[in-house]
Amino acid sequence: MSNEEHIFFKKDDNRFSQKLNKYVYDSISVSQLSQSRKLLWIKLIIYLFLFTSSISILFLNPYGKSLFALIINYASISIFGTLLGFNSSHDACHGTFSKKAWVNNLIFHFTFNLQGISARLWRIRHLASHHLFSNVDGCDADIDDNPLLRFSPHHPKKWYMKYQHIYAPFLYSLYLPVWIFAKDFVYLNKKNLANLKNQNYPFWYTIELILVKLIYFGYIVFLPFYFLEFSFSQILLSYSIMLVIGSNIFIYTLITTHFTLETEFPITDKYGFLPYNFSQHQLMTSMDYHPKSQIATFIFGGFNCHAAHHLFPNFPHTIYPIITPVIEKAAAEHKYRYNVLSLVNAIKSHFLFLRKLGA
Repeated sequence: MSNEEHIFFKKDDNRFSQKLNKYVYDSISVSQLSQSRKLLWIKLIIYLFLFTSSISILFLNPYGKSLFALIINYASISIFGTLLGFNSSHDACHGTFSKKAWVNNLIFHFTFNLQGISARLWRIRHLASHHLFSNVDGCDADIDDNPLLRFSPHHPKKWYMKYQHIYAPFLYSLYLPVWIFAKDFVYLNKKNLANLKNQNYPFWYTIELILVKLIYFGYIVFLPFYFLEFSFSQILLSYSIMLVIGSNIFIYTLITTHFTLETEFPITDKYGFLPYNFSQHQLMTSMDYHPKSQIATFIFGGFNCHAAHHLFPNFPHTIYPIITPVIEKAAAEHKYRYNVLSLVNAIKSHFLFLRKLGA
């Protein structure tokens, strides 16, 4: 499929989307929706407190000159920062905290930029590319432009990709440092990415990106070195371990939501139509793990209920465990596949998927 073509979803002849919307809205009360938003705010307070407390402890340094304690401190910043992103930044990006856009924007930019990554650039890719046509070549930025890993059966295969299921864990451990140090700058200067064509960002995007990086490296590396009694190499070692831990949490939470043996990568026919209607497409390209578990949802921020997220992205993720059984039942009624595994099996399926695509 040419990137320049217009693409369309198949006509929803059996009115699945309409029926699904009715089923879901009928299954939740105004009170449940209100409670789910309150829980969203509670989770923001909890994860933001844990994240900022970990940073505060770093500067208070109650553990003296213990390198092991320093590494644990940095690891806690990574863990709670990543969970804050899953549970709060992502929802704020989709505007689920408040009807007031400025409230969502404030939460999103503050919590996301603190991770050293441009909130503005990521939101463009996430909303204007990935959520429009997930797993569609040329239209989903999440599967495009990867010279080392083959994430789609429609991508060209290089000889070394037959080993991708072996070397992928190493690359995944470098995901955040690559994003923080390089990826943002590449995307800032990239004119074409998937369906995003002729991108021309204003100069103040560059200024903002530089400020985001300076603030991040200031509080996470340079100020600790200035105030604490640790060498620069010890700070860098702790920070490097922090990035590896954060990368693995980030990757294995997200990579299983679309890239498994069970998920599909639809292509258009000669007229530009995809084989599924919009709602069926979201089911076929998404993978859930422990979607009815409140505990899993509390940790993973609704990424574990990924079909619900792609079908109802404007709902707070805290209501996904309630509506997922409704989605599953509606899919069964129409004989549409609904993909669900345990997290362990989803990770296993992902690596089998890599091996299959590299063979």
